[in-house]
Amino acid sequence: MLKNICLKFCLAFLLAAGSLWADAHIFNYHRFNDPRHPSTNISNENLREQFDFFKNNGYEVVPLSKLVDALKNGEEIPDKWVVLTVDDGYKSFYENGLPIFIEYGYPFALMVYVEASAKKYGDFMTFEQIKEAAKYGEIGYHSYGHLHMVGLSHDRLKYDFEDGIRIFEKHMGYKPKYFAYPYGEYNDKIRNMSVEYGLEVLLAQNSSAVGTGSDLLELDRTPLMDGTDLKAALAIKFLKADWIMPKDYPKNNKIDEVIIKTEENASFGHFSATGRGTKKVKLQDGTMSVKFKEPIDRYKVRMSLKVNGKTTTKILVKDINAE
Repeated sequence: MLKNICLKFCLAFLLAAGSLWADAHIFNYHRFNDPRHPSTNISNENLREQFDFFKNNGYEVVPLSKLVDALKNGEEIPDKWVVLTVDDGYKSFYENGLPIFIEYGYPFALMVYVEASAKKYGDFMTFEQIKEAAKYGEIGYHSYGHLHMVGLSHDRLKYDFEDGIRIFEKHMGYKPKYFAYPYGEYNDKIRNMSVEYGLEVLLAQNSSAVGTGSDLLELDRTPLMDGTDLKAALAIKFLKADWIMPKDYPKNNKIDEVIIKTEENASFGHFSATGRGTKKVKLQDGTMSVKFKEPIDRYKVRMSLKVNGKTTTKILVKDINAE
């Protein structure tokens, strides 16, 4: 009798622990079966292999809107949820990728580079093709000019949002809710203006996971391409963390200290930064503080902290107009 009670208690504990570790994953594609651009391309063969892995291992590919609604409502995020996004709107998606998505019945969120589609640049989908693709997935926004937004002046940035959203609405008949940061680059200036223009969900390119407490204005996505270790990407767990310092790239363009507060009960973690490798760091009441003897001075810096097998990641980009 006592043994049975113990087994039931242990099982309940494990199930509860599993739910606490539940994390969804948002993956991002660019080009499909287009070997001219290997760094952003996935072949039809590898795409089918990834889709078969999802199907054969119990993963559920859900619309981005379903994940967003769960986050808004504070619901538990199932560990087997996968969201698939496609950036830019390359013609190779329409010709090579879309038929495979339709074959598997997998939804997607396509983020449109508006200028390229509106002006019918040769390598991109037209808005007619985008509207056809919308029968099978959701359509979001990827800026008007696909510029490095962090370095734009306030007026130039505003112009890009105004033009892009106006032309998107003209062709699609509605304003976009989702926005994928071009090049995955952003700061508070970009976030604030995105919200000002009615964009509700902002997608980054930080390789991590999504869990209860994820910021809808900074949802992490992991790029998928030929050679990506899908199992490793799916093994990443979401670390709820507050990046206290710096929030953005410092105005003096020098990163000399990083402070990250987590809710984890751990005495150490592993911190990495572009050009500085990975180091074991101490945590005090869940907080990490790292000071650099030589400040980081790079255009783009990717930093991450891993604690208890969970990861938080952030990209900081210099604002060339900063004083």
